[in-house]
Amino acid sequence: MQKFTLHKGIVAPMDRENVDTDAIIPKQFLKSIKKTGFGPNLFDEWRYLDKGEPGMDPASRKPNPDFVLNQPRYQGASVLLARKNFGCGSSREHAPWAIDQYGFRAVIAPSFADIFFNNCFKNGLLPIVLPEAAIDLLFNEVNAFPGYQLTVDLERQVVVRPQGEEIAFEVQAFRKYCLINGLDDIGLTLKHADKIRTFEAARLATKPWLAHTLTESTP
Repeated sequence: MQKFTLHKGIVAPMDRENVDTDAIIPKQFLKSIKKTGFGPNLFDEWRYLDKGEPGMDPASRKPNPDFVLNQPRYQGASVLLARKNFGCGSSREHAPWAIDQYGFRAVIAPSFADIFFNNCFKNGLLPIVLPEAAIDLLFNEVNAFPGYQLTVDLERQVVVRPQGEEIAFEVQAFRKYCLINGLDDIGLTLKHADKIRTFEAARLATKPWLAHTLTESTP
């Protein structure tokens, strides 16, 4: 998982409340068994005028010129600014995959759906909760200034506006540790690889028949 410490990027405003996971990544793209390739279909039904299906070449699609991510001023955006209850609906983990693979590193909103919020941390995406007044301020500034950028400092837990003003945010200590060190659930488990190997060796020493059972059950 990619580490997150300090990030500065262009902000794209998603000025809609209750954006659900089917809007983030529509259901037809969940057929893939891979964890990659979802970025081109982020917000697919809003981003394109034609219906998208797995395997379609994005270059052959008809982009919606009115959708925020298709506007030139937001090209290359890596911070997503959203409204309340972002990521509601079904619990598909593909939603943070798609956001991350599009190129976003952080999502800032006044509130998130719980499962989506948890899935973000497990996939290297930082969800930041700020008061609605602060969110309104950021939306006004993004709309007023093309190329508007924010700096997200996870170690100090602040969002830094262009003139240097800081907005503090909270993040649970363990989640912060995992993001800063680039550790997902598998990475956390592998930190104990030596202990796991020691346990397996001791178990086989006391129950050698397990080795034969595992060998016989392997196709």
